[in-house]
Amino acid sequence: MKATQGTTYRMLGSRLNTLSLELEELRNIASSGKKLNRASDDPSSVRPVLTARKQLSDIDRHLDTMQQALDKSSSTDSYLEHVEDVMVRVKELAIAAANDALDSEGRDVLAGQVRDMRQELLDAANASVDGKFLFAGYRDTTKPFAANPLYVPGAYDPTNSATWPYLYSGDENATYLEITPGEQVQVNLTGNDLFLGDTDNNGVVDAGRIDLFAVVTNVMEAIDNDNLAALEGEIDNLDVAADQNRRLRSQLGNRAARIESAMDLMQQSKIDVSELLSHYEDADAIESFNKLTQQETAFEAALNVTSKVSQLSILDFM
Repeated sequence: MKATQGTTYRMLGSRLNTLSLELEELRNIASSGKKLNRASDDPSSVRPVLTARKQLSDIDRHLDTMQQALDKSSSTDSYLEHVEDVMVRVKELAIAAANDALDSEGRDVLAGQVRDMRQELLDAANASVDGKFLFAGYRDTTKPFAANPLYVPGAYDPTNSATWPYLYSGDENATYLEITPGEQVQVNLTGNDLFLGDTDNNGVVDAGRIDLFAVVTNVMEAIDNDNLAALEGEIDNLDVAADQNRRLRSQLGNRAARIESAMDLMQQSKIDVSELLSHYEDADAIESFNKLTQQETAFEAALNVTSKVSQLSILDFM
């Protein structure tokens, strides 16, 4: 049975349409570099692709949080370095003031310098980044330290916060970051622990700890009063205060190093997941080019056939 001219045209038209759709799909793959542009391209790859994308999103979000923690740690470390410099400078001034040969006028000058150092200590204790106070615990929108309006010079008692020269308005809560499943790292230092030596924030300085504001204030008052005996006693306390700051700074550095290590592992996980996603999504450039070339050749051939058939008379089909 001979095919009718209409049937032939329909067959050729259907073939051209199929080739055109396939050619368009290959052009999309070549231009996007992706072999999976919609779910219908490869239904079996949809689930692993969605899973990989979700994993990458989670990794990026976690990396961003960890980087913020590192940035905060770096800022905190800078202020702790300044606190250490302040304590070292106050010790130098205390030693200079303890010199018997120094007159009252000279001690007044040194007392003024200690007062300036105390202000620098206060500025560091009230440091903020992006509007959040570094050493206020959870209450990071509240300035943590202020002078005690009821403070009485010479009445300092480490077991009674009402007698302390500066009071803390933050809280004792530490901030933790989960860096691996089940592993959390503290990413902040609280002012009560660092500056007052009061870990529990219960108004009592811990045994073996130092209230930094109190020791600096005591040095200033001892110089003002020409009390050399009291001044010499505070020099040892300044050493304890400096060690206290160094110890907490060291802890902060160790935590930052642990976060950096966890970030390195997470970056590797990101690479692995990205490679898996690429396996399902990305097209091979050379393969895509070859397929596109072959498809264009097939389409042009089909067009030529259709063109020739359209020029035949009906007698050629009888």
